[in-house]
Amino acid sequence: MSASAGNLAEAEKPVVGDVLPLKERARVQDAWLKERLDTIVPALMRANGVDMWVLVAREYLEDPVVATMLDAESMRARRTTILIFFDSGGGQPIERLTVSRYGLGGLFAPSWDPGAQPDQWARFGEIVAERNPRRIAINSSALTAFGDGMTLSQHQALVAALPETLRGRVVPTDALAVGWLETRIPAELEAYPSIVRLAHAIIAEGLSGKVITPGVTKAEDVVWWFRERIAGLGLATWFQPSLGIARRGSTEMLEGDVVIEKGDMLWTDFGITYLGLNTDTQHLAYVLRDGETDAPAGLKAGLKAANAIQDALTASFKAGLTGNAVLAAARVRAITGGHRPTIYSHPIGYHGHGAGPAIGFWDNQGDSPTGTMTINPNTAWSIELSAALAVPEWDGQLVDFRLEEDAWFDGRSVTYLDGRQSDFHLISAPRQSLSAKE
Repeated sequence: MSASAGNLAEAEKPVVGDVLPLKERARVQDAWLKERLDTIVPALMRANGVDMWVLVAREYLEDPVVATMLDAESMRARRTTILIFFDSGGGQPIERLTVSRYGLGGLFAPSWDPGAQPDQWARFGEIVAERNPRRIAINSSALTAFGDGMTLSQHQALVAALPETLRGRVVPTDALAVGWLETRIPAELEAYPSIVRLAHAIIAEGLSGKVITPGVTKAEDVVWWFRERIAGLGLATWFQPSLGIARRGSTEMLEGDVVIEKGDMLWTDFGITYLGLNTDTQHLAYVLRDGETDAPAGLKAGLKAANAIQDALTASFKAGLTGNAVLAAARVRAITGGHRPTIYSHPIGYHGHGAGPAIGFWDNQGDSPTGTMTINPNTAWSIELSAALAVPEWDGQLVDFRLEEDAWFDGRSVTYLDGRQSDFHLISAPRQSLSAKE
C-alpha cells in the first residue's frame, strides 16, 4: 500500500462483521504463534549474538513474553515453566525446549522426566551444560516492564542451577523480549485491519442515534453500552472505555452522569482485544442542534488540525530513529505548520500500550527514558495526539481535539490499518413518531 493510500478516510458507516468462534480463533492464533517462533526468534537471537535464551514463569506470574508464547489451550504457565531456545549454529533451526512434562501444543519439546531427575532446576542445569552456550540471555531490564520478566527468586534459582563455569555467561537484556513483542508477522498484519474495522464499527454504533438520545443519555450510559456490546460479541477490552463531553462554556471535559445535549462534541477512547491483538482508538462526534446538518466550521477545523498533526508525526517515522527523535521532528513539523500539538503515541499489538519506544507522553513533550528505544520495521502503532484550537462558534473557547488511530510501519512509511477519522460522527435527535391522526 502506498503512503498516500495509508491516509484514506475510514468507512463512513462500518458494519460489525462476523467474529470467529473460539475453536477457530485458537487455530488461527496457534498458526501465528508457530510462524512467529520459527521466524522472529531466530532472527532476534542471531541479530543480538545470543545462542541461548531462557525464560522462566510461574503459574499466575507469567513473564510478559512467556504469556504470549503459550498455545491457545495452555493459557497459563504450569507450576514453574522454563522455556529454552538454543542456536547450535551452522544455520540449523533453533531448538525449542520446555523443562516440564508438557510440550505446550507441540511448539516446545518437553525435556523433563521427574522419574529420572526429580529436581526441575537440576534438569535445567543439565540441559544448559550439555549445550555449553556462549551467551545465556534472560529478560531483565530497568527500562521496560516487557523485558523485565525474570523475578529475583527465579534468577537466583537459575544461577544456582548452572555450573560455575557457565554463570558468567548469563546476559540480562530486554532486546529479545521487546523485539518479540513488537514485531508483527505478515499473517498478523493481514488480519489486523479487520480487527480495527471491528472496533471502528462498534464505535460508530455507540456514537449514533441508536445509542444516544440528546437530553436523555448520560456519558456513562454510552460507556457501559460499549462494555455490553463488546461482551455480547464474545470479545474483550483491555481498558475501560471513556466518553467525554466538550461543551461550549465548559473549560473541562464532562463525564460520568452528565447528560449529553445538542451542540456537544463527544470524545471516546475505545479498544478491543481479538485474536490476541489489541486496538486503541479515539474518535470525535458532534450532536446536531435543531436545523443543523453538520458540525460548526470551527469544530471541523479542529479535527482537520488534528489530522495535520497526524501527518506531521507519520512523516517523521524513520527506522533506526529513537522515539524521542521522532517526537522532536514531528513537533517541529506541526508547529511550523501553525498547529498546537500534543503527541503521545505508542506501539500496540500483544498489549495495548505495547513494547517498544514511546513517542511522547501527554504530560511530557520532551525526551523520556523509554523514548530512547529505536523505531523498527514491521511494528504496529497507535498514532495518538491532540490539537488545541480556539473555536469561534464557542466564543473563542480553546478546545482539545483528540484523535487516535492504529497503524503499522513497514520500515518506509506508516499506513493506517483501517483509514483514519476525517469527519465527525454526527448524532441527531430521534424523529418524533407520527400521531394516529397524521
